[in-house]
Amino acid sequence: MSLFRALIILFICLAAGGSVAAMRPETVRVALLKGVESVRVDGSGVLLTDGRGEPLDLELPLDVRRSFSGVSVNGKNVDRLIAVAAGKLIVNGKGYRSKVEVSAAEKGLLVVNDLPLEEYLVGLINCEISSAWPIEAVKAQAVIARSYAVFQMQARRGAPYQLESSVMDQVYDGADGEDSRAARGVEETAGQVLTYDGKTIQAFYHSNCAGHTESSKNVWGMSVPYLQGVACLYCGGANPIKWELKLPLKKVESSLRAAGYQVAGIRECRVRGRNESGRVQEVLVESSRGKVAVPGVAFRKALGYGAVKSTNFDLRQSGDELSVTGSGSGHGVGLCQWGAKGRANEGFDYREILSYYYPGVKLSDGYGR
Repeated sequence: MSLFRALIILFICLAAGGSVAAMRPETVRVALLKGVESVRVDGSGVLLTDGRGEPLDLELPLDVRRSFSGVSVNGKNVDRLIAVAAGKLIVNGKGYRSKVEVSAAEKGLLVVNDLPLEEYLVGLINCEISSAWPIEAVKAQAVIARSYAVFQMQARRGAPYQLESSVMDQVYDGADGEDSRAARGVEETAGQVLTYDGKTIQAFYHSNCAGHTESSKNVWGMSVPYLQGVACLYCGGANPIKWELKLPLKKVESSLRAAGYQVAGIRECRVRGRNESGRVQEVLVESSRGKVAVPGVAFRKALGYGAVKSTNFDLRQSGDELSVTGSGSGHGVGLCQWGAKGRANEGFDYREILSYYYPGVKLSDGYGR
């Protein structure tokens, strides 16, 4: 083994908080950026290789771009770039732990953070909730985020990455959001995941259910025993729980057409049916081409998740404008984060919170294996 490769191993162990003799901890690969034209990499005490184990002697910061044969790092063409540091690596101004890989993708660059799972969780907490929330809510968030990550790691084993750093999976902005309370929530639940029939669950969660969580069947068409809707009496403290959106009918039309619905000259949009949780089951859209039934989840997706915050909404039309008023935020499946906060404030511990929102699950050690 070359001295350089030995140093790489040492740096990985140090970044993971362990010794050289310790086993490398469970690690996760998180896609930070996809399809970007360039990326800037910086840091201190950084070791660089070209993906084949050969060292790169380049001056930081690095300007990394897509090249014809792979990637270009400060003008030097390599297959890919691997950067390892005992401290933080800085990618486009944000700090990340352990190791960052930059490779050529079908379009632009793929930037992946490869790091210990528990460190990933510490950086994630303040992206999903606030670590200033009651510690039992923080611990509940740590367990469900770990469970979701382990499920995806198993499902996407061997893939270039197992998780995205956005709402497509779990929001993660790196190490800059770490603090002592986030670390405490992760440490006091270390290795714990939720399991059902001995397997780690896909622990979906959302911001605010506005009084009742949703069944996975109503959102994705699949009924999962531990993802059934339950009443939630503790999320009313979310601010704002209510929201309103006003859109021109032409905007609604263009959004629905882009989603594949054959509408033109919309005359009316109205709610037609609600499911057992009170959410919109269908929206009936009447246009010059006739009537089209759009599932509530598809209507929300077409108009944008950031605009229509949930499927718990009402529609009101005035002239050429559609008013959408609703409550809650997110798909509604699994744990309600604001509900978990409310329950923690009332004295429930994280085990009680988790067992309520995921009926029939068990809290297991060792990543559910």
